[in-house]
Amino acid sequence: MKISGSDLHLFRVFESVVRNGGMSAAQMELSLSQPTVSNHLTALEQRLGVKLCERGRRGFSLTDEGRRVYEICTEITGVLEAGSARLSRVRSALAGKVGVGIVDCLTTDPSFRLADAIAELSKAAPEIELDLKIMCPNDITKAVAENEIDIGIGGSDIKVASVQYQIIYQEEHAVFCGSAHPLFCRNDEMITSVECYGHPWVERGYWYGIRRHRFDTAANRVAFDIEAQLLMVLSGAYLGVLPIHFARVFEQQGRLRRLPIADEAYSADIEVATRTGEQAANVAYVRDAIIRAHRMHL
Repeated sequence: MKISGSDLHLFRVFESVVRNGGMSAAQMELSLSQPTVSNHLTALEQRLGVKLCERGRRGFSLTDEGRRVYEICTEITGVLEAGSARLSRVRSALAGKVGVGIVDCLTTDPSFRLADAIAELSKAAPEIELDLKIMCPNDITKAVAENEIDIGIGGSDIKVASVQYQIIYQEEHAVFCGSAHPLFCRNDEMITSVECYGHPWVERGYWYGIRRHRFDTAANRVAFDIEAQLLMVLSGAYLGVLPIHFARVFEQQGRLRRLPIADEAYSADIEVATRTGEQAANVAYVRDAIIRAHRMHL
């Protein structure tokens, strides 16, 4: 069969449905209604003359033919995206998609100036398309190294030789407890580090080295993003080390208290990470815009 423009549209719908594990999630990505997505799948099945998937109350699953067609679809869409990127570079070096992975819960930090960089890019290089993703710190490092994203913003205890890092500012952290915790109403002078370490803590699962060495009892818990960790601390059942800027609004509401435990307070280096070597022009421009925005507010 000869592939037409309408076929490509059907392929993209099918690829999205498979990648998202069903029509419900895919319809959000595609901005299409569920009946429209279902009609597109039916149209593709009729066009190819094979049944691609089972869908109904039992859930979504691919047939053998569907798996083969999905492999072909991903190959076609990959070629098209690569071709689009090459055409963009022909038209302008400052164009095309730049993937940026960002550690969670930086938006409330007044020292985080990514919004300023985005404002600059929208004026100076409007054909650059930023693809922003919120990711765990160690996932950011891995994604940059494996060329899944172009730029990472955050801090990770794991460093990779194929990735270069530049510190743009430091994020201050301290120990907090929730309003229902026994230490919440205690006077500062009556709170000791020893007593604090006797209470359960919630740590971040991607911590390594010195930030993890005290978290070794069965009562402690692990969270893999800061917002989940915050919820555990707000419960009053756990102590936790949180970014001061992120905890501030909950302090003002009387739901969190910063504890006078200097042992656990620390500054996290927030870095811009890119692959070593020469960068594509659009990636280098975005990286430099991010660095400039933070240098202006040092």
